[in-house]
Amino acid sequence: MDQADIPALLSRLASDEDAARKMAVFKLQSSINDPAFADVFISSGGLVILRRLIMTAGGNTLAYSLQSLTRLLEVDMGWDIFEGTSAGDLVERVVELIVMNPLVNILRGAMSILVALVSHSQSTSRGTVRAPGTFGFRALKPAVAVYPQFFELVIQQLQSADHALCANALMLINSLIRDAVSSDGAATAAATIAKGNGVGEEWSKFIKRLQDLGLIKAVYNLLQSSSLQDLAHPLLEFQSLTKVLLRKWREVRVDLERPEHRRALKGLHLASAPDRRHLNGGTATATLMAEEGDAARKGSRRHNPEKWRRLGFETESPALEFETAGFLGMMDLTDYVRKNEDGFQKLLLEQSSKPLSERCPVARASLAVTMILYDHFEVDKSDLDEARGYQAMDGAKTNDKLFRPLLLQWSRLHTAGLHAFFRMWKATGAERDDFDKVAELVRILIEQVVGQASRTKDVLEVEDDLQEHDGGRLRELQMELLDLSFEDQWGPHLYQVREELKHEALQFVKEQRIRCLLQGSWFSKPVPRAQFGQNNYPKRRLYQPWRYAKLSHNRRHLHYADFPEQLPQDPGLDALTEKVDLSTISSVVSNVSAPSEEDSASNSSSSISTYRNGVAATTSTKPTTKITVYSFSEDLGGSGNKENGEPKEQPILTLFPLNHSLASEWLDGLLMLLNQAPITAETNKLVTLVSEYGLKIRLLNVRVEAVYSGPAPGAGVVPSREGLDEDYFYEI
Repeated sequence: MDQADIPALLSRLASDEDAARKMAVFKLQSSINDPAFADVFISSGGLVILRRLIMTAGGNTLAYSLQSLTRLLEVDMGWDIFEGTSAGDLVERVVELIVMNPLVNILRGAMSILVALVSHSQSTSRGTVRAPGTFGFRALKPAVAVYPQFFELVIQQLQSADHALCANALMLINSLIRDAVSSDGAATAAATIAKGNGVGEEWSKFIKRLQDLGLIKAVYNLLQSSSLQDLAHPLLEFQSLTKVLLRKWREVRVDLERPEHRRALKGLHLASAPDRRHLNGGTATATLMAEEGDAARKGSRRHNPEKWRRLGFETESPALEFETAGFLGMMDLTDYVRKNEDGFQKLLLEQSSKPLSERCPVARASLAVTMILYDHFEVDKSDLDEARGYQAMDGAKTNDKLFRPLLLQWSRLHTAGLHAFFRMWKATGAERDDFDKVAELVRILIEQVVGQASRTKDVLEVEDDLQEHDGGRLRELQMELLDLSFEDQWGPHLYQVREELKHEALQFVKEQRIRCLLQGSWFSKPVPRAQFGQNNYPKRRLYQPWRYAKLSHNRRHLHYADFPEQLPQDPGLDALTEKVDLSTISSVVSNVSAPSEEDSASNSSSSISTYRNGVAATTSTKPTTKITVYSFSEDLGGSGNKENGEPKEQPILTLFPLNHSLASEWLDGLLMLLNQAPITAETNKLVTLVSEYGLKIRLLNVRVEAVYSGPAPGAGVVPSREGLDEDYFYEI
């Protein structure tokens, strides 16, 4: 719309006819977000007319008016409408619309205006000084006093089927929380919402009031719903605000001078049933009651020397032990005790029957679980990181990482984690000195269960998983994490050591295998078909079923001979009539495989590893275990000894090992003699075993003094300049 048409537009906006006003304000909402148009509109007195429409109109005319004011505020103009003596009436009118009007289009506009009004107190874009109460939560205070159900109705809108209205309601809640936790808005918010004038963190009372109205449950349902994309930004902001609140609660120092803190600790003490705990037996209790009666008559009070330590604190000054977890730790502990008072008392009673060193420190465990959750949800992570994460979001998996509904179930997760701590303590038989170890197990458990839970997984399932997770598997995870951290820190050094030890182990096993060949071994020989005569009986004078092979002392020849039977004593080299020159061997072929659980003569096939000129290959399968040594034929002139113009290989020796270990020794021994790598699983396992033992032995020899021996005597001492002139130097 042209700026020249503004006078006519204002005239129609002020018309007595509803149809003219409706059409004019409908056109206004589409043009007012232009700063040049908005400037002329404001200077022409348009704010007065727009305010009158909001105060008196209804239906679509009112909806368009609210939308026009929202768009005007979005370009950071028109804030003067909330100043002056009549500003309070306008705010009350908008609050009234939220409380009383059921129309969705009116509710959306009204909430958008309040979002801008409350958030403007946090904005620094305008340098002008505003009167106190003009913006922020203070501006809503008089109106909320008139309509105390305002907050409840806003939270109810989080269940609306209209996603835009739901988003506006959540943005309004976010702006109220941000203003409440700020230094200038906290006191006003709490004074309006919380009853009484107790001393304490006023923003905390305000947040507690909102939570009592069902805020957490409503937002938790939204985070798990399918409408996540439409509400992503306000949900991320609420999630960030939750972390802000957790940080602020942790930063509050527990101080016994503050009445609410003192009451919380007293509540812990009373919930533990102190009159029945620190003394055993009826006589002792009666004696105690009598002594307390005497003490009361004397105007004094008997003090239990283990008043706080029996609850699981390390000392009798519990306030000091909240230093790390702050008031957040106290909130979690008191919340657990309040909701599980009977279980808390039974647990203390059970622990009191054990020696002091075996008792599970309940309070310490609660504080430990608080900090585990604090670290797990990265509460100290900045809000901008999550916003950037959403901009780069590319799927459902990223949604599960970015949106964390379980963060809103903090109290339930703390209780479930604390119960898991008690279970781990009992299952491991832990003692006081093992506290950090159990806490680490619980940390891993939470990372495993809560960290890997999907966005839509219900908190009840998470609680069940925390209670039922297998302790053995948890221990395995811990060891895997330790291995990873060890590799990260020492990986480069260990890699070099492992390579050196692997080479040494390989040389050691090579020598062992070759010595097996030097010692010699017996092998069987299958009966060839040509050796059978009539009635299928073998010709025993020609068939010799045993073969003995042995490596020469100079390791250059392999001697062997066939015998009709095994001799009582192994034959010497002079009795072995055949020999093979190792330098003429071209390849070694074998079907040696890992031994099966059943008989090695079963029909199960085994893979054949073939080494030809140092290259490994896999060929067909054979039912027996044998080692075949090949060599190129010496007669290269014959055409039958060539294949495709290349020398043809001929088998010169076949060995049939009696068992798998013998086969592994001879196959890898022959390969190592030919400077080839071993191929059997048994030999490779032996190499690994030797190298790992070597690594462990070296690590056992490492002492603290070897890693850090400390500075040399006199190191770091600055020499005195006494007696020196300018002609001197330091020797480095």
